[in-house]
Amino acid sequence: MSNQALPRPRFNAPEPERGSKADLKIEARATPLLQGKVSEIPDAFFGWAMRLCGLAVVALLGLIVYQLVVGSELSWHAFGWKFFGQSDWNPVSDQYGALPFMYGTIVSSLLSLVIAVPLSIGVAVFITEMCPTGLRGTLSFTTELLAAIPSVVYGLWAIFVLVPILRAYVQPFLARTLGWTGLFSGPPYGIGMLAAGVILAIMIIPIISSITRCNFSPHMPVSMTTVFTLVLFMISITRSGGICSSMPRASFV
Repeated sequence: MSNQALPRPRFNAPEPERGSKADLKIEARATPLLQGKVSEIPDAFFGWAMRLCGLAVVALLGLIVYQLVVGSELSWHAFGWKFFGQSDWNPVSDQYGALPFMYGTIVSSLLSLVIAVPLSIGVAVFITEMCPTGLRGTLSFTTELLAAIPSVVYGLWAIFVLVPILRAYVQPFLARTLGWTGLFSGPPYGIGMLAAGVILAIMIIPIISSITRCNFSPHMPVSMTTVFTLVLFMISITRSGGICSSMPRASFV
């Protein structure tokens, strides 16, 4: 009986309050929720403001179309859709057609894009990749400064400077070399689609080059390396004469 186990002592420690942990959880959750609501208000306001700006552009475009339709109501009743398909412009007999104007707008715009897009891409690649660092800012500023010149100034410069050059040098040369195509036949007046395309190309080169340069700048090392690799690969397989046998590898690259 001497080895009988002694009774375990009991300590009367104060028990923790049951509601304290729940209160701590509620307080811990309350602070992030309040912070999230405060931070979401400016983001929501900015998002709705940007949506309103986008809708304002669409509404402005719709208002322009509405005003054009209302302002041309008499013409619509008098000529109808044939106004866009006729080429006559005779105020004496009240015959009018917009086909020459539409044709001139489309052809001059396409010609300006054909001239301006390669030049703009070349300017953007040169400024971002090949131009010395000290000249990049000056060349970029000079290129973008062309966009600030009013179109009236471009038109006057085309009449007094560009048209005489085209009439005296460019159009006779094109007529001698490419006259067989029929695109450059006829007397060299200077004023025509070529002059319109050139002057429009000069006007849009700054915008296209600026957008292209912005797209090239963040991803320039990867993009240019990929382009140069593909170009060198195509040149190598073209010189070796193995185009057909290398097509699967080229499509994989």
